[in-house]
Amino acid sequence: MLMRNKLFYSAVATLIGTTMGAGILGMPYVIAKSGFLTGTLLIVCLGLLMMGLNLALGEVVLRTKGNHQLAGYAERYLGKWGKYLMSFSMIIGLYGALIAYTIAAGQSLFAIFNIASPLILSLVFFAFATVVIYYGIHVLEKVEFVFGVIMLSFLAIMIAVSLKSPSFLVENLTTFNFYNLLFPFGVILFSFLGTIAIPEMKEELAFHKDQLKKAIIVGTLIPLVTYFIFSLSVIGVFGANTTQMVTIGFGELFGSNMILLANLFALIAMITSFTAVGIALSEFYNYDCKFSKFYSFFLVSLITLLFILSGVTDFTKTIGVVGTLSGGIEGILIVLMFWQAQKFGDRVPEYTLGRFKVRGVALILVFFVGISYLFFG
Repeated sequence: MLMRNKLFYSAVATLIGTTMGAGILGMPYVIAKSGFLTGTLLIVCLGLLMMGLNLALGEVVLRTKGNHQLAGYAERYLGKWGKYLMSFSMIIGLYGALIAYTIAAGQSLFAIFNIASPLILSLVFFAFATVVIYYGIHVLEKVEFVFGVIMLSFLAIMIAVSLKSPSFLVENLTTFNFYNLLFPFGVILFSFLGTIAIPEMKEELAFHKDQLKKAIIVGTLIPLVTYFIFSLSVIGVFGANTTQMVTIGFGELFGSNMILLANLFALIAMITSFTAVGIALSEFYNYDCKFSKFYSFFLVSLITLLFILSGVTDFTKTIGVVGTLSGGIEGILIVLMFWQAQKFGDRVPEYTLGRFKVRGVALILVFFVGISYLFFG
């Protein structure tokens, strides 16, 4: 029973660690720009929709023998076109996430130490994180739960400080603008993207697959509640003056101790998400493209490094575009995969969502609207 519980919490931590990264740092900014109530509506709706999507993918992996990443499941159930489109989505999404995490980590390190430059410190973070990726999922299992607890503890302190601050104003939380409903769409969607963790969770729960559904629900609800409370506390204090890197604003308002704590929180969020995403991308090359483990690691590292050196610095814009485009394509394909897996899966799953027709169509429509807004909004 003890081992069963440990593996369950490890799987939950994997999903939380993958989901909660750079997105939480950019979310208050875009919500403040669109209106707190507008953003809250989107957090709740997208969070619940993404829970449904995560559960749908969970059923897909349980219906399928063997280990794959998303492109492998897409080929299994949608054919070559599904594999190529999912691969395109994954490459954009995963590399975009790695770049965003590295940018944010460099800025956080610079805020703490004020030495060198954000770019140099981004490279230091990148070097450390790629070592973790090289040693794979077993290293991640050992540290991710601890990192997750530390990250949530730091976050709780930041929230408590904000709520008790005399600068907290309720009127900052009463803004609603329907016409700005889609403005924070990409950043919020990015903040809920944890689908790449589902195959890893199945591996972690290899002998307790019946725990996967519960782990997905808990691992999705915790980010949803956390995003709401964190956005409320930050926007209540800063209002329309919320900074793009929210940890920077905390330091400016609350002093040197908060600079350290807030940016340590950011770094832990970055390292857990970076390693989980990097391992997933490496597994994509290894499992689904049949590359060697070393060559897979080399591709992950080199391409990410080239983008960092190219001078990409706007992490809010990066995660917004990545969330909308990659998350939208990925979400649509997962729904289509789910419908096919129910017909052609090769094992009996430990849980089932039923036909999922109405919810599946709703998900496809939401993702289509988001992608359309990105290009034409």
